[in-house]
Amino acid sequence: MRWLAKLRMLLRSIFERRQLDTELDEELREHMERETENNLRAGMSAEQARSAARRTVGALSQIKDECRDARGAGFIQIFARDLQHSLRILWRSPLFTLIALITLSIGIGATSAIFSVVNGVLLKPLPYPDADELITVNHAAPGVNLPEAGTAPFLHFTYRDQAHSFQDIGLYQWGRSTVTGLHEPEDALSLNVSAQVLPILGFQPVLGRRFSDKDDAPGSPPTMVLSYAWWQARFGGDRSVLGRAVTVDGVPCEVIGVLPSNFTFLDQNAAFLLPLQLDRNKTILGNVSYQGIARLRPGVTIGQAAADLARLIPIALHSYPPQPGFTVKAFEEVRLTPRLETLKNNLVGDLSKTLWVLMGTIGIVLLIACANVANLLLVRVEGRQHELAIRAALGAGRRDIARELLMESIVLGVFGGMLGLAIADAAIRLLIAIAPAHLPRLNEISIDPAVLAFTFLTALASGVLFGIIPVFKYAGPRIASALRGGGRTSSQTRERRLTRGMLVVVQVALAVVLLVGSGLMIRTFQALGHVDPGFDPHDALTMRIAIPDAQVKDPVAVAQLEQSILDKIREIPGVVSAGMTAFIPTDPGGSLYQVYARDKTYDKVPPLRGQKFISPGLLAALGNRLVAGREFTWTDVYERRSVAMVSENLARELWGDPRAAIGKEITPNQKDPWREVIGVVADERSEGMQQQAPASAYYPLLMYHFNNEPVAVLRTVAYIIRSRRAGSPVLLADVQRAVWSVDPSLPLAEVRTLDEIYSKSMERTSFTLVMLTIAGAMALLIGLVGIYGAISYAVSHRRREIGIRMALGAPPRRLSRIFVADGLVLALTGVACGLAASAALTRILGSSLFGVSPLDPLTYASVTIVLITAAAAASYIPALRAMKVDPLEALRPE
Repeated sequence: MRWLAKLRMLLRSIFERRQLDTELDEELREHMERETENNLRAGMSAEQARSAARRTVGALSQIKDECRDARGAGFIQIFARDLQHSLRILWRSPLFTLIALITLSIGIGATSAIFSVVNGVLLKPLPYPDADELITVNHAAPGVNLPEAGTAPFLHFTYRDQAHSFQDIGLYQWGRSTVTGLHEPEDALSLNVSAQVLPILGFQPVLGRRFSDKDDAPGSPPTMVLSYAWWQARFGGDRSVLGRAVTVDGVPCEVIGVLPSNFTFLDQNAAFLLPLQLDRNKTILGNVSYQGIARLRPGVTIGQAAADLARLIPIALHSYPPQPGFTVKAFEEVRLTPRLETLKNNLVGDLSKTLWVLMGTIGIVLLIACANVANLLLVRVEGRQHELAIRAALGAGRRDIARELLMESIVLGVFGGMLGLAIADAAIRLLIAIAPAHLPRLNEISIDPAVLAFTFLTALASGVLFGIIPVFKYAGPRIASALRGGGRTSSQTRERRLTRGMLVVVQVALAVVLLVGSGLMIRTFQALGHVDPGFDPHDALTMRIAIPDAQVKDPVAVAQLEQSILDKIREIPGVVSAGMTAFIPTDPGGSLYQVYARDKTYDKVPPLRGQKFISPGLLAALGNRLVAGREFTWTDVYERRSVAMVSENLARELWGDPRAAIGKEITPNQKDPWREVIGVVADERSEGMQQQAPASAYYPLLMYHFNNEPVAVLRTVAYIIRSRRAGSPVLLADVQRAVWSVDPSLPLAEVRTLDEIYSKSMERTSFTLVMLTIAGAMALLIGLVGIYGAISYAVSHRRREIGIRMALGAPPRRLSRIFVADGLVLALTGVACGLAASAALTRILGSSLFGVSPLDPLTYASVTIVLITAAAAASYIPALRAMKVDPLEALRPE
């Protein structure tokens, strides 16, 4: 227990130092008195007795220091003394301290803010038990050029029965459901899951139970599990909700449970969960529209699991009948391969690369800030050389001076970190308020202990980084030379100018890297703005309406109901045109299928193409156009005409010329009827401006003998309404009245303007652009401050030289040009280094760029011109002071 006694003594030394010093003084006094008495008994005189006692006891101050060191608190007292001295020195230089703190707080605050995003999105584990064991189970289909093909029930059943790598495996599918009978009709996000999903995630309901195998069995009474937020919002947290029936898509579902408040799945908040109720006896090859999730067995890697599933795919293909119109051979040609990744990677996607790039970018800003503060410290410590030399002459060692100088910089770093933390908190609050749609796990981004620790360590590291240069320069053996006349009148040494100049060059070079990066993103954004999307995003309102099978069974009646709603919307004053489609351009989603042309021969399955279902009049509402032929009419729909349209790029691929496509025939399935191509639609960048327009086939909303179904109808449609009042509450109210005049049980879902959806597709690019531009602007500002400071300092320290030159007849303008030239030399050197670094580093942005090369000459030239011009301006301001120097004042002895 000796360590406990030492710890107790250390704590007393820190918090009860005065009391211990008093006790020590008392002990030494008593010891002296006892020695003196012993000496008196030995026959010494009083004076001799006291002198002998002092010699025996020794130097009292040295004894006191040894006792304090024995307590283990000596270093704490030294630290406290150095801290007080540093605070006093900084307090005496308020302007320097303020500038340094502002510079550091911006750099550290920006770095901490970005780290909080990286920490919340990338570093924190998902909120599930043993989250590193959770993986998504999906597939790729290289045979049809499909990198992400999802999974299917026939694969799920095979894997669940025969895979050895998983503790369990489940299946899920996102959906939109219509809820009626509570208040107004509501469209809600639902998560359809197999019974294994909640146990795999490790969640138990806070009320009731989760799905059992019986709930998930085909034909079982419909059940549902509510999310906590939806339970509170719709039922006020009423615990008697269990057993209550809620009508979902026209079917009463019994509430059997309520999930905990912290339940979230892949960053989406479903209103409720429904069981999939898949029927193994009706399962066929195909239907790849699901997602899989599994929990790995302990010790099993993703690679081992992928090999396990690859072994089972051929077994699955021969265990179930193929979809009508297809053969097992056709599915084998697709070459399904497992595509497994951790659940976190599936959630984050390729955003991790963008975030790490931004982290590195802001780190560069912090380095520029450190270089700037290091330059300020050099100037300041240079002015204190005389003071430091006197202290050295009075006995202060090099280590003592170095420690005190470093303490000043660390104090600046820590206080800069505290201010930076406030800046980071404000930035995070702003980010959460903006809520970028592409940024997952937004609720995990906060100032948590990890961010606090990172900020503290960053502040310490920054303090050491910018403080170490003055320490090496001014705590060395040459410090005593300052006593030999190094005052204000002495000229700068070449070494001092070189050190400060190098720091300025570093700032400029790093600023160039950031400005080139932001310039490339600006050019990317400009290029995206000039891309023809194939539609007009302005003045268009969109919404979705779903008609459940339980509400209207007949497919033709569904199409007639959708047309009636469309006609009512077209009657609204100010509505120019309106149409329906399966998927809104640039909105996530879309379906893929093969396209066979009758005049072509195929030895293997053709690649997957976009498949779009649209109504007559959609092209006008969307702002797209016909390249050749005509579009669908309602007569085509109801007279069961086998017609289709194709995109311009698909027409060119199949027949070379869009006009040659008219009259040709296509089908998604060679056993379905052939459909005559009656029109060619201009290409539409429906997957985003940075993606090429997909080759697509267009079909009417109501189809006969399509994909092996006698009658197929699109039950969930997106309405696109073109009007100058798009986005106004008045138009929305008019649309709602129009819909409910046809059927009051249909809710309007996902009401947005097309411009919002279009902007959302550009959000990641704009987010990166804004962050890089802010970082570049900060870097430019700090770099120019560095140039200004270096030239301003040169002017102030060369006043005597300037006075002599002016007294000898040198024109003021020639003197000002000297200092501007000095600034330009620093800037040009920094620009040259920065351009070389940019050529290597900006390749990291390659995947984020569009229509511009990482070595874009216009960007590099523009950055060079901007920096050189700004550097000339920053140098000219202090150069003006050189022109106004009074020779008599400058030459007056100090």
